[in-house]
Amino acid sequence: MRFYVNVDHVATVREARRTDEPDPVRAAMLVELAGADGITVHLREDRRHVSERDVRLLMDTVRTGVNLELAAATDVLDIACDLRPMQATLVPERREEVTTEGGLALGEQGVLEATGEAVDRLSSAGIRTSLFVDPDEKMLELSADLGVTAVELHTGEYANAADQEERDTQLARLCAAAQTAVGLGLAVHAGHGLTYENVTPVAAIAPIEELNIGHSIVSRAVLVGMERAVREMGVLIREARSGVVAF
Repeated sequence: MRFYVNVDHVATVREARRTDEPDPVRAAMLVELAGADGITVHLREDRRHVSERDVRLLMDTVRTGVNLELAAATDVLDIACDLRPMQATLVPERREEVTTEGGLALGEQGVLEATGEAVDRLSSAGIRTSLFVDPDEKMLELSADLGVTAVELHTGEYANAADQEERDTQLARLCAAAQTAVGLGLAVHAGHGLTYENVTPVAAIAPIEELNIGHSIVSRAVLVGMERAVREMGVLIREARSGVVAF
């Protein structure tokens, strides 16, 4: 399983004071030194945290690979086609949200068309393309119809479950979606709201080949340092894949 670390929230801390630290580019170097398989970064239309400068420097310095998250109808699409990251993940984006609140609503008017156009542009630029979607059969079928390589399953409802029964229900939903995606010829990724306490069951889902985790790691890094925080998450993921349950 590949383990990507999202460095957005390093930039969030920087922008809280509108200064030049902490630098997400330097954080990414430590993430790689700690053994992560790649860096995820979301360049938003309003540039509320990560800047174009950050993305361009990450493209120049990251040795593993950059997964660039972006919305379909935005100038960021032009930047992605210019920089050609290893992977681009199309995500929904609203200016008023604190963080991404769900998967792409491909069933809504205009969303499927705009996403399809973005997928075509990214694919033409030679960029591996993924869609961030809810673990819903219809969304997976629509994703496959668009010709993307992968889907990233939104794990937020699992992470935010109020009790164990609801968490088990959402975990079963993720398992079923992962199997469906594979049957449709899609690679399966997952992410959103995953923490040191809840990552193990998701990491143990066999069809999932990539996890994207950010906030929990950056939060822990404030207390123990970035390299240790990344290594500890990496251990949990590896143990889950080998059948060792840590929690």
